Amino acid sequence: MEHEQANCPAEIAISLLGSKWKLLILRELFKGMRRFGELARSVPGISQKMLTQQLRQMEGDGLVNRKIYPEVPPRVEYSLTAIGTSLKPVLDAMHKWGAKYMMQSGKSDAACKVKGSAA
Repeated sequence: MEHEQANCPAEIAISLLGSKWKLLILRELFKGMRRFGELARSVPGISQKMLTQQLRQMEGDGLVNRKIYPEVPPRVEYSLTAIGTSLKPVLDAMHKWGAKYMMQSGKSDAACKVKGSAA
């Protein structure tokens, strides 16, 4: 779904964040700047191709900054923009809701390795 064609704010938010990978990437970037390899290691199960695709989309959407250093080999760092950072309360609320759901439904949170607050 293209963001430009979305008809309501919720639809835009879903189109921007409606990927498991994007939420996990955001979670890592809330911890601070990360290099590609760090993101690849900290988001279990994501392929390099998918990570590249998701980061490009997030950069194009204005959520992520990509800084390239003119070195050999090239060094690329990713960080959140102000708009990306503004998603923290949203993801914190999702984390809180998910934890409550897990507790009420009897699902274990052993697989959740989020340090500190959500996202």
